[in-house]
Parts: sequence; structure tokens; C-alpha cells
Amino acid sequence: MDYIIKLAFVLLIFIYSWFFQIQNQEWDIMRSMLKDANNMAVHDASQELNEAARAQGRLVIDPDKAYATFRHSLQSNLGLDDGLSPLAGSRLQAQVRIVKFDIVDEATGNTFPMLYEDPAYGITKYIQGPSVIAVIETEHPVLISRNKVQEAITVPAVQEYKLNH
Repeated sequence: MDYIIKLAFVLLIFIYSWFFQIQNQEWDIMRSMLKDANNMAVHDASQELNEAARAQGRLVIDPDKAYATFRHSLQSNLGLDDGLSPLAGSRLQAQVRIVKFDIVDEATGNTFPMLYEDPAYGITKYIQGPSVIAVIETEHPVLISRNKVQEAITVPAVQEYKLNH
């Protein structure tokens, strides 16, 4: 009887460790997916230039078009609906939130190169030209319920034009 209790205890620890490893692997996969999708989305958004300013030799990103393109790109690449919630068949389990969307260009009075800092999201980067900066997040996947609530998966991305002077 003592042997069976010890075996059950070891089996319980093994199963808990196994689920913990699967949860961590799922976090890695989801973070990688979010990072790739965010990189593509900020790239797509940075292509939405104001043509009137461009005709004057200035690179100015149209904020409304850029944001709409950014959202559409996230939806397409992550399998999300209009509210950024996962569609059936999506690998994601929770809604994606856009927690930061920032455009830094000549229209905002910036000169380049410049140091862009956002301590809230850990972004520090020398920007060489007009840029789109975005941070997205989603809930941490939970396979094992614990007292400690896991922090959301937060992913930043920066896309910049490098100006040749």
C-alpha cells in the first residue's frame, strides 16, 4: 500500500510537470506568432504614406490609414475577427489588444535620428526616420490553474524608414 501511495505521488508530480512544460511551450509558440504578426502589421502600416507630403519630399505616415491597415494585417495574420477575438480554428485562445500604436514622423515635429523611449513597454531605440511603433498583447495560455495570475504576453514592434542624408 505504501508503494502505491508513493507511485501515485510521483505520477502526480510527473503529470503536473508535463502540463507545466506544455503550457510554457504554448507560451513560446503564441509569443512567436504575435511577434511575427506584429512585425508584418507595423511594416504594412508604415507603407500608408501621405501622398501630398510625399510630393513635397517629406515622409509622413497617414495615421488613420496606417491604423486601419495595422488592424487588418493583424486580423489576417492571426485569424481574428473585427473585434480582434480569435476565429474558429485560430491558435490563439483570447482576444488580442492593441495597447500602443504610435507614429513618429515629420508631421509630429520630430527630427531624425532620434532616441525613442517608452519605459512602460521597455522600448528604447534610435530611430533613423519615420516609424510606426506598436505593442500588442493577449492573455497567457493557462493549462494549470494556479494562485498566481500569469502576466499577459506583450509584444512590441518598430518599423522605420532609414533616411539617407
